[in-house]
Formats: sequence, C-alpha cells, structure tokens
Amino acid sequence: MTDNAYAHPRLAKLYDGFEGDRSDLDCYVEVLSEAGVRSVLDVGCGTGVFALRLSDLGLEVTGVDPGAGVIDVARAKPGADAVRWIVGEAADALPIQVDAVTMTANVAMVFTSDDHWEATLQAIHAALRPGGLLAFESRNPADRGWDRWGHPYMEMDVADERIVTSQEVTSVNLPLVTFVDTNRFLSDGEVLTSTSTLRFREEAEIRTSLKECGFTEIDVRDLPYAPGRGWLVVCRKPAGESL
Repeated sequence: MTDNAYAHPRLAKLYDGFEGDRSDLDCYVEVLSEAGVRSVLDVGCGTGVFALRLSDLGLEVTGVDPGAGVIDVARAKPGADAVRWIVGEAADALPIQVDAVTMTANVAMVFTSDDHWEATLQAIHAALRPGGLLAFESRNPADRGWDRWGHPYMEMDVADERIVTSQEVTSVNLPLVTFVDTNRFLSDGEVLTSTSTLRFREEAEIRTSLKECGFTEIDVRDLPYAPGRGWLVVCRKPAGESL
C-alpha cells in the first residue's frame, strides 16, 4: 500500500485520537449485516478499530495493513487476540477465503497507480468466496475536498502526548493530491512528518476497474456520512465462480 504514514510507532499511537468517534464505519456494519457475512478481511485496517468492532459482533476477522506501527497498536487493544493481524497488503493475506472484504475511509484511494490498484483488486477477488462482497469508499473529485484540508499549527493533547500539529496540502495534480502532516512532541521536541498522496477516481473509472477485475453487481451509492462528497461502493465476486 502506497500510503504508510502511520508506520512509525510514535505516530501510530496518535492515529485514533485524530480519527474521532468513527461513526463513518456504521454504514459498513449495516452493509455486512444485511449481507449476513460471517468472515471479513479488512484491508488497510490501521489500528484495528473496525476489525475489533466486527469481531465483537461475532465475525471472524483478519486485519491487514503495511504499517507495523498501527498493527502493534491494534494487537495491544482489548479483544485483539480474536483477530488475525497481518503486516502487509491484501495479497499477503492469501490464501484466505472470506465472505467479505472492506477498505474503509481513504484506504482505496492510497493506491495511486493503475497497476497497484489492479493488483489489489485481483488479490481481493482471490480472497473472496464465490458470491463474496467487497465494500469500500472513494471521494468524488467534483467535491474538491482538498480545498477543505489543511490547518495551521495547533497545540493539543493526543494519546497522552502534548503535540503541536499542522497539515498542508502540497500538491494538487489531479487525480493525485498530496498533503503533509507535521507533529512536534512537546515532551522532547521530536518532530515527525508524514507525506500522503491520494488518488481521486471518477465513478466511471471505478466501475471500469472493478469490471476488469471480475466484479459484478456494482452498486455506487452516495456516501452516507458525507452525502455529495463521495461514494460507498458495494460489489460482488460472481457466485458461479470457482475458488
């Protein structure tokens, strides 16, 4: 996965404090519940918030993320022993077979090249049982969400750390947008930066890439927690395909 901003252990511990109440995950729980799935691969699981939530609901869950730092944070949380954690990408979870695969938040947008995106979709397709479901979200470039990103230096408490943090959008070269987060730890003065690039795909591009990788029943919905700003994409591996 291209974007690995929270691989550093000290940054990884800040992640949950920046993410808020995670009500954005509610729509995924609803989709999986309606589909009656029993096993899930969460690609780009981060600190395990969603994986652990699904595990608490009685699902068999595997979480995979290339950031060793965030996986360490996930493994230290209550209930983490019930989840299988993998440091890596979707292909590193194979030969798993699950009912559903999820990529929450901006995960689907961190695959900036066509080759990386296609390889990830192919690995997800291989991980799904026939009829299995893929759910992810992507921001609508027409909304120009990057115009609302960025903030000047501000001091705050996060995860038992007092920090000064800022964010700056450094490049808008569509379909790619790059931004830099800077965090200075007041306890010892250490400064850590992370650079992230996201790809804003058009709806037609998303549909085409999914079809080319063998997905059907492609449903592109308005993103429930941010209407007009993005899409919740739900599709399936054809039920008639062999494992």
